[in-house]
Amino acid sequence: MKYPTFIVAALTGLAAPVFAGPPAALVEDVQGEVSGAELMDYVAPGQVIKLGPDGAVVMSYLKSCRRETVNGTGSVTVGPSESKVEGAALKSDIVNCDASHAQATTRETSEVAATIVRSVGPDSAPIAQAVIYGASPIFEAKGRGTLVVERLDQPGDRQEVELSGRQYKGRFYDFAGTSHPLTPGGTYVASFGPARIVFKVDAQAKAGPGPAVGRLIRLN
Repeated sequence: MKYPTFIVAALTGLAAPVFAGPPAALVEDVQGEVSGAELMDYVAPGQVIKLGPDGAVVMSYLKSCRRETVNGTGSVTVGPSESKVEGAALKSDIVNCDASHAQATTRETSEVAATIVRSVGPDSAPIAQAVIYGASPIFEAKGRGTLVVERLDQPGDRQEVELSGRQYKGRFYDFAGTSHPLTPGGTYVASFGPARIVFKVDAQAKAGPGPAVGRLIRLN
């Protein structure tokens, strides 16, 4: 199955119901007849996704970094770290992702990031709070404002993106749709309104689309 960049992907299916508690997984691709989840939805434990004969869904778990592809008629029940599948065919693998980043709150990361940025000097290396495994990150930044991405370990590399609130689902902006990837091995600080986080791009990261859970930076 091909996993297209979600900005240009066709959407199918019905809106997912709201579940209490933190999300367990991120839906990265939806094809054919699928109900209970849409592309780039967070899904929570207990949520059920139903697939028709031509249905397919790909989702990645935030804690376990388990990426599941489910095809064909059946149902998927979301669990804390993996799914229970009935009827449909399941394939899974483990992808590179930063499970610790998924658990942190925006307030926590912003306060720590401010301290890290203040401590950066000519003889000190910034400590990253998160790692991404693609050079084209996906930023979760809800609403309107200026997204600023600045390299800390090499001054002068700074990008500013004006978000109109019309980013995908009003909150996801994908650098894979731009011509400005980040530098593998670089350490950056991203800010959007009061939210801020320091992150590192893995040295082996490639530009362009890839597993969304491995490129995600949450600023909400």
